[in-house]
This record gives sequence, C-alpha cells and structure tokens, in this order.
Amino acid sequence: MPPGLRAYTGGNNTRAGSTARPAAGASPAMTAIARPKPFLQPEYCKGCLRCVDACPKHCITPGHEINPATGLIPVELHLDACNGCTLCMQACPEPFGLRPETEKGRDDCACRASEDFDLQDPAKLFGPKPVTVEPAIDEADTRIELPACEPLVLKGNYACAIGALLAGCRHVFGYPITPSTEGAELMAKILPKLDGAFVQAVSETAAVNMMYGAGGSGVPCMTFTSGPGFSLMLEGVSYMIGAELPGVFVNVMRGGPGLGNLGPEQADIKLACRGLGHGNTHAIVLAPGTPQEMLDLAMEAFTLGFRYRIPVVILGDGYLGQMTGVVKLPREMIRRGKPSWAVTGDRGHRHNLISSIHLLETDLEKHNEHLNRKYTAINRREQRADLYKCEDAEVLVVACNTPARMAKGAVEAARAEGLKAGLFRPITLWPFPIRALADLLPQTRRIVVVEAGAGQLEDELRLALSHAGFSPPRLEHVRRHGGILPSQNEILHQLRKGSEVTAP
Repeated sequence: MPPGLRAYTGGNNTRAGSTARPAAGASPAMTAIARPKPFLQPEYCKGCLRCVDACPKHCITPGHEINPATGLIPVELHLDACNGCTLCMQACPEPFGLRPETEKGRDDCACRASEDFDLQDPAKLFGPKPVTVEPAIDEADTRIELPACEPLVLKGNYACAIGALLAGCRHVFGYPITPSTEGAELMAKILPKLDGAFVQAVSETAAVNMMYGAGGSGVPCMTFTSGPGFSLMLEGVSYMIGAELPGVFVNVMRGGPGLGNLGPEQADIKLACRGLGHGNTHAIVLAPGTPQEMLDLAMEAFTLGFRYRIPVVILGDGYLGQMTGVVKLPREMIRRGKPSWAVTGDRGHRHNLISSIHLLETDLEKHNEHLNRKYTAINRREQRADLYKCEDAEVLVVACNTPARMAKGAVEAARAEGLKAGLFRPITLWPFPIRALADLLPQTRRIVVVEAGAGQLEDELRLALSHAGFSPPRLEHVRRHGGILPSQNEILHQLRKGSEVTAP
C-alpha cells in the first residue's frame, strides 16, 4: 500500500478508508455508493479539535505526538465507524487539512510521502479555497450632525482624544508615558460610556499588537505614546504596514536619546519618517501646530488611514500636548462603516486573511511593489503645508509644531523691519510637501530651518529637494536641544543675517 494512503495517527498509521466495491455478481442497482472518508494531512493540522467536536461517530481524537515538520500536534483518525458524513471536513478551518480520500488526494500525498515536508502555500499546491458566499462590500461611513457648541479651551492631548472620538474611534490601547498620558486618561473615562474600550496594556509592545488585532477587524483604533514608547512599538508598526492595517499613533515627542527628559524636543521626526520598523515601511506623518489642529488632524488621520489602509502618525511635542488653546468642534461626527477587507468572523468576511507573511521571494517582491505604488499615490495626493506671508518672501522659515509659533512671531517682526520673510509650515512631514515649496523657490534666496532638534526636519527638507531634483538656495538653521525651544529673538537674529536690514 502506498504510504500516501495512510493517515497520520500519532505514530500508528491506519488505513484512512476505502472505496466500497460491488460483490461479484451483485446488481449495480443494489450497490450503495460509498462516500469518501477523510484523509488527514498532518502538516496542515493545527490541532484545533473542531473536527473532534463535529464527528458524530467519535472517529477523531486529540493527538498525542508532535509533528516534527510543524511543531504542532495533529489529531488522530480512527475510521472503522466512519460513514463519510464529511462534517469533520466542513468543520476544519484549514482548507487542506482534512480532505476527501479521492484518487487525486491519494496521488498527491503518495508523491510527497517519501520527501521531507517543505511548508508551502496550500493555495499554490491545491488551488484557491472555494468561496461559497458573496464577498462583503464596504459599508459607507455615517455622518452625524452635532448640536451647536461654544468653543472649548482644551489641552492639546485632550483635543486629540476628542478628535479621535468624533472620527469614530472607540478602541484605544496604550501604556502611560509622559507627556502624552492625558489623552489616554480621557479615553479611559469616556469610552466605557460610548460602548467603547480602553485597554491599558502591559507594555507598548503589547499595545501595538492589540492595535494590529483591532485594525484587522476593521475598527478605528489608536494609541497615545512618547519617544521611548514609540520606539518599542516599531516592530508592530512594521507588521501593520505590511498587513495594510489602519491605526493612529499619537507620539507626543520629548527629549532624548534614552530616557532624556519631558521637554518638547522634535527628536522623533526621523523615526516617524524614515524608521518605522524593519523593511520597506512608510506611514503618513502629520505635524499639528495648535490644539485646534490636534483635533482636526486626529479626525483626518482616521480618514487617511482607512483610505489607504496604512498607519498614521501624529507628531506633537511636549508643549503642544500640554498647552491649552481655544478649540472649535466640527459640525458633525463620523460613525465608521465596516470595510470589506476586515476579519470580523461573520459570513461575509470569513474568507478574508490579514497577514504580512509572503514566503516566496517573488510574492514578497510583488507585495513591496504594491506598497510602493501606494506610497507613490500618497506622495502625489496628500502633501499638505500652511504658508504665511510667503507670496513675496525672499527669506523662508521652515518650521513645524510648537517652534512654528515662535517662527511666525519672528516673521512678523522681520516684516515690520522691512525684511521679506515668510513661514513655510509642513503639515505632512511624510510625504513632505515639496510641491508647495517648489513654487516658492524661484524667489527664495535663503531658507532657515527652525527646529528643537539636531537637524531631523532639515534632513527631510534636503531629501525632498534632492528627490524632486531641485537645487536649494542657501540653507541655514536655528536649533535648540534637550527640550529647549528656539526663541523668537534667536530666529529673528538669524533672519537678519545676510540681509540688508539692520536691527534698530
């Protein structure tokens, strides 16, 4: 008997079943047609025991030996009482674990029985799993009108949390870390009243994997963190990017490296724009400058995340998260519809798969090419910047987050002295808004990059200029470190340099 005709039974191979043959001289009309009995391929059995529960004849029992090819324990078949009802095969979640013992099935198994098992994609070996239901369709978002409300005075972290709530977020996972904790605290108080859930994870690593699960089920989810915590999340961020899952990461930046301090350093720009874990990773990076923008961009982050199936990072800083400001609520909130790609366990979504694993090099290359096309589309469509007095600016200040507020004051002071200065404030750090900047380059003699850091914003500017093929004007900078922000006077002093305007 060929080895392929034997079922794996934890060391005792028994005949999986046979096709009944008519007795000699028997009438064909009197011969019952035997139904195929199940054949187990142990390499695809995870030992979930669903087939054990489904079998009415108790022909399947839990296994006792580990399959060395997979490290799992397959079930055992004892088919003497099997009537071929196929309930076990219907219960099996693996499309190629339990299969009918047909001629093709025996041949497939026999030809591989003497070979070492090499785990491969079952769909490539046996074809796609049959789909017996119509695939799900995207559910439209519902917009709900809000009652009129007076402006609020909110801390930046609170504004961001409220923006997420209005965007439909009801699932928040996180671990406390200053200076971002207030956002998570507010969510922990409000979400239970909105049939939502806040889970304080045991670590940032756990939190991002909870976000992976929530994102895979198609629900809006987010976390609040800061530099050291965000570093711990990067492996999970890479998984989410590879699996194309949305999720919003609010990173309220603080001083570093290491534990540093709680000051408002812009030290995570390179991490968010160029270092989101291993592999070919990018996420949309938004840089608010006021508590109002913390709310507005939080709402926009969920829209962008679901539009492109990609994580979105909101980069604030320690001052922006803690400072209060006047915030106006929008006129409507959003209830997110269920996307067609989600894994929710219902009938319409049961055939979906969320994964970032592509074992074959050719498959992974195709996936990366797909990601690159998505990155290109985002770069083309989603560049955003705020321009202040840039129409005739000869000296351009580039700044974001809280330092942009000091830069704006310096531009106003420089204008009062007759210096044609303007403020270019990137709102998307990735993609960097190079097209809006390119329109200003013909008239720009100097660019002054203002940041609370060691040049990470300037690096993004230089890289964007290089990729776009532009030769920049003279680049200068004003930098502070360790949680100290550049002052308006420091910026104004740099603007006066090299100009014909002298300070009074």
